[in-house]
Order: sequence, then C-alpha cells, then structure tokens
Amino acid sequence: SVEELAQMVQQVDEVITEYDQKIEASPDATERKALRSERKYPKRVYKQLIDLILRKQKYQKDFEILGERNSYSKTDLDATFMRMKDDYMKNGQLKAGYNVQIATEGQYALAYGIFPNPTDTRTLIPFLNEIEKHYFPLPKYIVADAGYGSEQNYEDILSNRKCEALIPYTMYEKEQKKKYKQNPFHPDNWMYDEESDTYICPNQQRVTFRYRSVRTDKTGFKRELKIYECENCSGCPFRSSCTKA
Repeated sequence: SVEELAQMVQQVDEVITEYDQKIEASPDATERKALRSERKYPKRVYKQLIDLILRKQKYQKDFEILGERNSYSKTDLDATFMRMKDDYMKNGQLKAGYNVQIATEGQYALAYGIFPNPTDTRTLIPFLNEIEKHYFPLPKYIVADAGYGSEQNYEDILSNRKCEALIPYTMYEKEQKKKYKQNPFHPDNWMYDEESDTYICPNQQRVTFRYRSVRTDKTGFKRELKIYECENCSGCPFRSSCTKA
C-alpha cells in the first residue's frame, strides 16, 4: 500500500541521513569516499520507492475513474472505448464513446439515457431504473432485441419489476435455423431421458448429471448451472467434433 511504501521511504531516508552525518563528521578523505560509495545504494532505493508511490497513486486514481469499466479516454474521462461498426473499408473501429439508450412506443421517444457501458446487456437494468425514477412507471410488457437477452435481465424484469420480458435470448435466431437443428453434435439435439436426467450422445453413450455449479459474473450476478459428464469418451470417433475438452 501507499502507507507501507511511505514507511519504507522514511526508514531509507533515515539511513541516508546517517551516512550524511558520518561523511560530514569524518576527517579522513578515503573514509568519506567509501561512505559516499555505500550511500549510493540506499539513495537509489529511495528514488525507486518514491517512483513506486507515484505509480501507486496514479493507479488508484485510474481505478477510481474506471469504476466498473475496463477503459476510459484520457481526453474525456466519462467516455469508454467501444467497438464501433465497421467503416467503409470494413475496418472495426475502437473509439471512445457512449452508449445511448432510447425507450419508444408507437414511434414516439418516451425516455433516454446515456451510459458508459459498451454492452447493451448490462445497460438494460440501469436504464429501467432511470425510467422508473425520472420518467414513468414501467409498462406490463418490456420489448427489446436479443442484444438485451440475459438471465440476469430476465430475472430482474420478472421477479423484481413484476413485468413480462418480450426479449429473445442471444441464441434464439440461430437455434431456429435448419443447420443448427440438424447438428447431431450439439447437446440441444441429443435424446434426453427426463426420469434419469440423462442425455444420449451421438456415440450412444449416456451423459449423466453430476452436480450443480454456481458461477458469479463480473456484475456479481450468480448463475446456477447443471454439470453433466459422459460415462466414457475414450476411443470415441466423434470426440473432436463433440467437444474441445
């Protein structure tokens, strides 16, 4: 910590002061030369510690500015670096910007909000909070595109706000495609036995439920997952197509 580094600086400074006093009190030129040589190391350490304190203070200030973000612009501290749409040369643009949210009904803009978060998924909840606080009570149905579909958002709308979420999840459109539905290596397409809570993989092996796992994401939201495991993957001809594990 900065406090610990400051204590170390004080201790090293005391050592340097002792050397200064010895050099000033010594009448022998050879001894003074030897003492000055010995003093070089603590003076170098003192300089390094001061540099560490300045760096530490700068990092603390950076983290205060960042908050929950992963970047900020040095020319506009409230702006966050975001991946913009490709330009006419098909180059992805990483630029400092803001995430503007607009709530509409019948093509009328009812509310808006400006956020430093680059993803729509994690912007929905704070935007709904702003609408309730500054604009109007939320309607029964909250409609948004798949960019807002997440378990955390569904739970917040259904449980906390008592509204209906008409928001498709991220994989919804992909799951409707014929290529996805006919992929034998995707677990969603495996045969499932509800009674034993078991899937049958393309190699006719049983993939059984083992345990539940709770994972916490960056926002602190906890997701409960069910972990399944195949009874035997050794020598399976489909292993490279089925899993990367």
